[in-house]
Amino acid sequence: MGDSANVPGVFFADFGPAPPEITPEGYHEVELNKTKWILPQWYNNLRPLGEGAYGVVCTAEYEPTGDRVAIKKFFRPFQSTIHAKRTYRELKLLRTLQHDNVLEMIDVFTPDPEASSLNNVYFVSILTGSDLQNILKIQTLTDEQIQLLIYQVLRGLKYIHSAGIIHRDLKPSNIAVNERCEVKILDFGLARAQDTEMTGYVATRWYRAPEIMLNWMHYTQTDIDQLQRIMSVVGTPKEDFWSKIQSEEARNYIKNRPPIARQNFAALFPTANPVAVELLEMMLVLDPDRRISVSSALRHDYLKEYSVPTDEPVATEAVTTDRAEEQATTIDDWRELIWNEVRLFQTSARRLSFVSCTDNDEEPMKI
Repeated sequence: MGDSANVPGVFFADFGPAPPEITPEGYHEVELNKTKWILPQWYNNLRPLGEGAYGVVCTAEYEPTGDRVAIKKFFRPFQSTIHAKRTYRELKLLRTLQHDNVLEMIDVFTPDPEASSLNNVYFVSILTGSDLQNILKIQTLTDEQIQLLIYQVLRGLKYIHSAGIIHRDLKPSNIAVNERCEVKILDFGLARAQDTEMTGYVATRWYRAPEIMLNWMHYTQTDIDQLQRIMSVVGTPKEDFWSKIQSEEARNYIKNRPPIARQNFAALFPTANPVAVELLEMMLVLDPDRRISVSSALRHDYLKEYSVPTDEPVATEAVTTDRAEEQATTIDDWRELIWNEVRLFQTSARRLSFVSCTDNDEEPMKI
């Protein structure tokens, strides 16, 4: 069960065999890649799409419109309170956040009849095409494409941050890109309300923000290797930053190492657009207080071709932790919360609001 098995206050369910999945009226059962799917009858023609640590995803046809959608089935969301909390957070945020560059949830359902027996949770989103990780494996992006992609990621982050949310696992595989070069930020299972203390081990380790790693460093070989790689590019932090490092081990490690000079980014990326290099230098700063903000990055000259300040919406209110969420301690508590979240979305105006995109007059950029 990994690190979470040793976390105080984390409860694990004694599952034994997987609970039986009952096919209720109006649902049908499909076997796909050794996974049993129990879905409403209007989702058909399933095809496998992907699999991760916390769920498996397929595509399906939504019969009333003929559109294909993506359906995620959570892997044993009640294996532990940590898994249950992650599932709840993702559903809550996807229900609450509404932005062009954030994944849109259009349905959520369970075949289980009541909260006490809840074990199977599915959510449906628009089909987003590929992700940036796969795209980068098969093609080299033009400078124009990079500008457009970065602008949309920052535009989405501006909205997410305005809602008081930190994503905590932003990486190429969590950035969906369709053939029109439109971006959607995915996977909010590790996201949480902004806090001064952010757990270091939760995010994919190669993409952890350096300040998170420095504040939770436990002097493992992995931590040391990551810190060396970071400093080999951005240099040793200045002394005024040392006091901001909460981990004494990390602080002592930096103090006792020979100073490393920050690399010349123009020499490091000799073929890149110099304006892009300038923005990158402003982003890759160890001290977050000196790092360029999302709002300032959106106004940088590198993105001016696509910058539309009047079309960068922010959240009308922050997403907060409610009292029931704060008091949830057991798996059954989280079952009740997730059950309520499913029911809340099913009665909302957003449910199945998906409609096919129509062609714009302007020719879209292809990727």
